[in-house]
Amino acid sequence: MKRYGSYVSSHECDMLIIGAGPTGLYAAYYAGFRGFKVIVMDALPEPGGQITAMYPEKEIFDVGGFPAVRGRDLVDGLLEQANQFKPTYLLGEQAVELATDSEGVTVTSDVGTRVRAKTLLITSGIGSFTPRPIPIGQEWVGNGVVYFVPRLADHAGKDVVIIGGGDSAFDWAWSLQPIAKSVTLVHRRDQFRAHAAMVHKVREAGVRLITSAEIVGASGDTTLSQIEVKLKADDSVETIPADSVVAALGFIANIGPLAEWGLNLTKRRVEVDTTMQTSIERVYAAGDITSYDGKVPLISVGFGEAATAVNNAAPHIDPTHGVFPGHSSGESPV
Repeated sequence: MKRYGSYVSSHECDMLIIGAGPTGLYAAYYAGFRGFKVIVMDALPEPGGQITAMYPEKEIFDVGGFPAVRGRDLVDGLLEQANQFKPTYLLGEQAVELATDSEGVTVTSDVGTRVRAKTLLITSGIGSFTPRPIPIGQEWVGNGVVYFVPRLADHAGKDVVIIGGGDSAFDWAWSLQPIAKSVTLVHRRDQFRAHAAMVHKVREAGVRLITSAEIVGASGDTTLSQIEVKLKADDSVETIPADSVVAALGFIANIGPLAEWGLNLTKRRVEVDTTMQTSIERVYAAGDITSYDGKVPLISVGFGEAATAVNNAAPHIDPTHGVFPGHSSGESPV
């Protein structure tokens, strides 16, 4: 791992949060609410994590208080909530080195920034993510094939084909069907990983579902115009018009340098106890990066884990602080 002889800048704080996705932003709010000085570091250039990078327009259905909320609106709300307490953001910087002692932690980023903190909270989600390759060739990526849908309007009036059977595939099908000319979803199996309620809604909306099938070819002049779908039942091939293909095939995750920090890991997830502390004292984790019995990877669960981590870290930050913060309903947030 690279060592730095000098540092671009140095910072000190009560809690360093690695990861500016929803869980990290809520943790920044909650730590600020408890009176702690907070720094948030993220390798991505903007806050919001996967939501900002992958699906800012997609509706999210598992956040308390919202029947549905657009990804970008959720991130905006979390930023407004956190920014009441003026956290420092170090964006576009990947945490690469961790050193610990009895009084805190020191984290160094890939650009040489050093942060000294009394506690560390890791909320980096699945880490960096690489889309799984499409079966028709990478030459179509950017020429009709996309992995993300940051702007629904880019697909308005088009024949859209979505490949996949998970939550993202069905969420995009649901969001695109009111504005696209047509939406067809192709999945290699006849069962879906997506939430059953969303599968029902997409069926009822008139989206065509082709199951036990796979994409075997594509054609077009300079950009995509049609794809070939092979049906496994009888090996027949159907040609479908396709101005755009959304490849929702999942991602290959990599937690990067965190894997070398001496944390106990299970399948590249960080093991935590009931306080959300890792195997290293003063180092906590919350959100999708965590592993424990009964773990459910939902945004709403991540919020609760963030609050649990911050409150249990409180005595390390200030020994006069208890774990229980008291009820917030009668307190002013600033």
